[in-house]
Amino acid sequence: MCQQKIKETPVIRFDWAIKYLLRDKANFDVLEGFLSAVLNRDIQILQILESESNQYHDTDKFNRVDLLAENQAGEKLIIEVQNNREVHYLERLLYGTSRLIVDNMKLGYPYKAIKKVISINILYFFLGESLDDYVYYGKTEFRGIHSHQLLKLKRKQQDTLTTLESYKIFPEYYLIEVEKFQDVINSDLDEWIYFLKHEAIRDDFKAKNINKAKEKLDYLKLPDTKRKDYERYMENLAREKDMIDSAHEDGKAEGKIETAQKMRKDGLELALISKYTGLSIAEIKQLDVN
Repeated sequence: MCQQKIKETPVIRFDWAIKYLLRDKANFDVLEGFLSAVLNRDIQILQILESESNQYHDTDKFNRVDLLAENQAGEKLIIEVQNNREVHYLERLLYGTSRLIVDNMKLGYPYKAIKKVISINILYFFLGESLDDYVYYGKTEFRGIHSHQLLKLKRKQQDTLTTLESYKIFPEYYLIEVEKFQDVINSDLDEWIYFLKHEAIRDDFKAKNINKAKEKLDYLKLPDTKRKDYERYMENLAREKDMIDSAHEDGKAEGKIETAQKMRKDGLELALISKYTGLSIAEIKQLDVN
C-alpha cells in the first residue's frame, strides 16, 4: 500500500522574515512559536528592541541578520542567522552578548539588575568537528541537546578560547547547525529546523504557532513589492554563495599548482604529480612553459 505524500507549503527564508516581517507585533506569534520550541518553555515576546545589530539596509550585516527581543521575564533574546563560516565566530558571540548587557545596564543601577541574555544562532555551516548532533547548548562549552556530547571545536577555534567558570547570569547560547539535520521529526524544535532547512512547512506539523508561520510567511501570499524584494534578496544570497565558492575553488587550484611546481622541481614523475594534485599531465607540462 502506497503511503500518501505529505503536502508542504513553501515559505520564505527565516532570515529575510526576521528582517522585514517578524518585527511587526502582529507577527510575534511566529517568533514565540520558534523560541518556545528552542527553549522548551512558553515564550511571550513583549517587544523588539533596537540595537546596533538591527539593520535594515541590504548592505548592513553582509552575511547575517540579527533580531533582538525581550520576553515576559525581561530576558534579552538575540536571534542571529549566519550563512558563512567565520573562524572567530564564538568570540563574536561573546562580544555581542556582553555589549548587549552593557548597553542595557543604566548608570547607577546595581549589578543585580542584570538580566540574562540568550543567544540563538542559526548556522548554515559546520561550526565544529562533531557530527552527532545538530543543536548545541551551553554557556562556556556546548553540548548537543540530543546526544549530550561536547561540541568539538576546530583547532583554530580551540586556540582562541579560554574556558571560564559559568555563573547563573552568564549568557546562554544555542547553536543550531541546520545542514546537519537529517529530516527526522521527533520534536517541536525539529519541525522548526525542518522549516529553516527547506523553507517549507508540512501540513502535519503541530508545533506551537508553526501554522501561523505557514500562513504569514507563505511566499505566494506576499504582496508584489515584498515578493520582488524577497526575490532580489535570494538572488543576492545565491550570488554571495557563488562568490565564496569560487574564491574557495580558486584557492584550491592555486594550492594544487604550487604543490605541482614543488614536486616538479624535486624531479618527481609527471604521472605521480598528476595522481596527487589532480592536475592533468598536459596542465603540469604547461607549468614549465609559464
